[in-house]
Amino acid sequence: MIERGTVLVTGASGFIGSALVARLVAEPMWQVVASVRRLKQPFAEGVRVVSVGEVKADTDWSQALQGVHAVVHAAAVAHVPHVSPGEQLARLRMTNVDGALTLARQAAAAGVKRFVFISSIGVNGNANTRPFTAEDLPHPAEPYAQSKWEAEQGLWQVQRETGMEVVIIRPPLVYGPRAPGNFGSLMRWVGKGIPLPLGSIHNRRTLIGLDNLVDLIVRCVGHPAAANNVFLAGDGRDLSTTELLRLVGEAMGRPSRLVPVPAGVLQFGAALLGRKAMAQRLLGSLQVDISHTCETLDWRPLFTVEAGLKRCFLLSD
Repeated sequence: MIERGTVLVTGASGFIGSALVARLVAEPMWQVVASVRRLKQPFAEGVRVVSVGEVKADTDWSQALQGVHAVVHAAAVAHVPHVSPGEQLARLRMTNVDGALTLARQAAAAGVKRFVFISSIGVNGNANTRPFTAEDLPHPAEPYAQSKWEAEQGLWQVQRETGMEVVIIRPPLVYGPRAPGNFGSLMRWVGKGIPLPLGSIHNRRTLIGLDNLVDLIVRCVGHPAAANNVFLAGDGRDLSTTELLRLVGEAMGRPSRLVPVPAGVLQFGAALLGRKAMAQRLLGSLQVDISHTCETLDWRPLFTVEAGLKRCFLLSD
């Protein structure tokens, strides 16, 4: 159990890492070390910032790990553009697998008690007909998820060899202020008033707001029952793509312009355009059962989806 101490946050200038640093700094029991590739933005007073360069197999973490009790490894590469799938996986492994395991081994050698790894729900799969659980067999379907699964397996090996506690968190799509990726695109489309052919989509998807994810990470840093466990994350309410876009519009004060088009027509069009993966994310279902997370950690999401989306746009201004 870690009730107070020093936490190293990797990827501290990123979407999740920067929010986590801000949360930890606000709590008096934690001291924070923020690792970044390059020193390019200021952090709150009291944060010790360490530039480590690229996260890879030969990264030297010795300075960043001095006096650290727990590590939250949020640094990762999500996508390498303009390369083949095989080359993409090889490039992702350099950071997401080799880099993560190098950090874990150096952390264990430095006496770190707990290593919290931000993985991905993609380790379970990219679609389902029933909610994923932490006990399900992994079925990563994309290179990023495959790299995260390989890193998880390596971390359990480090745990067995060294005794350092490992905690795995697998979040689904994360939304929040200035969110990257798919959610950021949805925000821009709705904000511009672009008519979207997504008015009759009946899928179910689990999301998690940035504030809820950060709260879960902090719980995993300190809670005794988190040790050597895998936790799936979510807001506790699943939405269809149509419902999500309507809620985004309400949060922005700008009604979403949704045109009802059958999902089958959209899937056919996406296949013709070579955009099957995007269609899957918009039209397919991906639900997550967070009951194990809630019961084990005595945790509940801080914010509902509606409140989280409103905070998202308030804090983006």
